[in-house]
Amino acid sequence: MIKKIALGLLVILIVICGLALTKPDSFTVQRVVIIKAPPEKIAPLISDFHNWGSWSPWEALDPKMQRTFSGTAAGKGAVYAWKGNKDVGEGRMEITDETAPAKVVIKLDFMSPFESHNVTEFTLAPQGDSTIVTWNMAGPMPFISKIMSVFTTMDKMIGPDFEKGLAKMKTVAEK
Repeated sequence: MIKKIALGLLVILIVICGLALTKPDSFTVQRVVIIKAPPEKIAPLISDFHNWGSWSPWEALDPKMQRTFSGTAAGKGAVYAWKGNKDVGEGRMEITDETAPAKVVIKLDFMSPFESHNVTEFTLAPQGDSTIVTWNMAGPMPFISKIMSVFTTMDKMIGPDFEKGLAKMKTVAEK
C-alpha cells in the first residue's frame, strides 16, 4: 500500500515538473487605466517614491513596514527599500530611467518571500484631457516559478494588485 502511494506521488510530481517545463521563460503583467488628469500631475505620483503611500496597493498591508529612501529625491536614481511582514516581504526599487512625464522604468528586486528581479514600467500617454496610464511588469520565470504557474499565473497573482493601485492612483490624481 505504501509503495502504491509513493509511486502515485512520484507520478504526480513528474507530471507537475513536466508541465512546468512547458511554461515560458519570462512573464509580463500589464494593466491600463484612463485618468482624467494631465501626465504632469500623475508622473510625480510614480517618480517620487515618497508619494507611493497614497496609491500603492501594498503600502496598507503592513502598517509597521520599515521604509528607507535613498539616492535622488525623485526620478532617475531614486531608491526605495522596504522590509515588512509576510504580505509585503522585503525588497528594493530603483528608478533606472525616466522621460518625464511620459515614462518611468523601475528595477524591482524582491529578497523575500521569494527572490526575484523584474522590471516595472509606467507609461503615461495624453489623450485629450485625460492620460492613459499603463503599468507593466516583466521578468524571468525560474523553474520554481514555472512550477507555481502550473497552478496559477503571475497575471492572476499580481494583476488584481495593479488594478487596485491604478484605481487608487486615479482617485488621487483626479482630486
